[in-house]
Amino acid sequence: MTGQPCVPGQIGSVRIGPGRPLALIAGPCVIESEEHTLRLAEAIQRICAQLALPFVFKASFDKANRSSISSYRGPGPQEGLAILGKVRKQVGVPVLSDVHEVQQAGPAGEVLDCVQIPAFLCRQTDLLAAAAKTGRCVNVKKGQFMSPEEMGNVCTKLRQSGCENYLLTERGTFFGYNRLVNDMTAIAKMQALAPVVFDATHSCQFPGGAGTQSGGQREFVGTLASAAIAAGADAVFMEVHDDPDRAKSDPATQYPLEQLSELLRRLLRIAEASR
Repeated sequence: MTGQPCVPGQIGSVRIGPGRPLALIAGPCVIESEEHTLRLAEAIQRICAQLALPFVFKASFDKANRSSISSYRGPGPQEGLAILGKVRKQVGVPVLSDVHEVQQAGPAGEVLDCVQIPAFLCRQTDLLAAAAKTGRCVNVKKGQFMSPEEMGNVCTKLRQSGCENYLLTERGTFFGYNRLVNDMTAIAKMQALAPVVFDATHSCQFPGGAGTQSGGQREFVGTLASAAIAAGADAVFMEVHDDPDRAKSDPATQYPLEQLSELLRRLLRIAEASR
C-alpha cells in the first residue's frame, strides 16, 4: 500500500478525511418505521449540532444478512428509500444505507448521499462496480476475514469502475467463532488507501453468537471508539437507538441515544488531543 488519499471523502456536505474534523455516521441498524426513523434522525442531529460535529444519518432499508430467516429485515428498498429521502429533506442531513444486490445500487444512488457495501460483500466485484457507477460516495466495510492490505484490491475495483470518492470502514476481524477483535494498526494501514471510518458498535458484536441473532457487549463501544479516535480514525460509525434492548436488529450492540452526547464529547476531546 502506497500513497495517501488526495482529497477527503465527500458525503453530501460532510467531508471526511485528512485535515477535516471528526465526523459521525449514526442511526438505527434498520428502519423500523417512518416516525421512528425521523425522530431518531432529528434527535441525533440536535446533539451533533450542539457539538458542531458533522453528521451523516444511517439506517438500513433491507438487512439481508440476518442470522435467521424469520428476523426482521426492514421495509424494503422502495419504502425504505422513500423514508431516507424524507430524512434527507426534512432533517437536512446526508443519508447513508447499504446495498446487498446489484439491482439495488441504481435506485439507492438516486436517494442516498453514500452507498455502503456490507463487510460480508466487500469482495463482490459486480456490487462494487454498481455502487461506483451511482456517482455517490461509496463506503466499504472491511470484511471480518480481510487484512487491511487486501482492501487495496477493493479500492482498485472502485477506481476502475469510475469512483474516486470512497471510504473504508474498520469493523473488527474474526477471532475464532462468534468473536471479533480490532487491530488498531488497520486504521493507519487503510489510510494509505482512503479515509477510514471506525465502526464502534459492530466491532462489539458476537456474530451469530445468540443463536438466531448476533450477541455482543455494548458496554465496550466507548472503549473501542476512544481507542480508534486516538489511533487516528477519520470518522466514527455507530448504530444508535432510543430503546436498544427492544430494537428489531442488533439489540445487543446498538448504543443508547440517551448516552450519545456524553460519549461524543469524550471522543471530540480525544480527537482534539491527538490531532
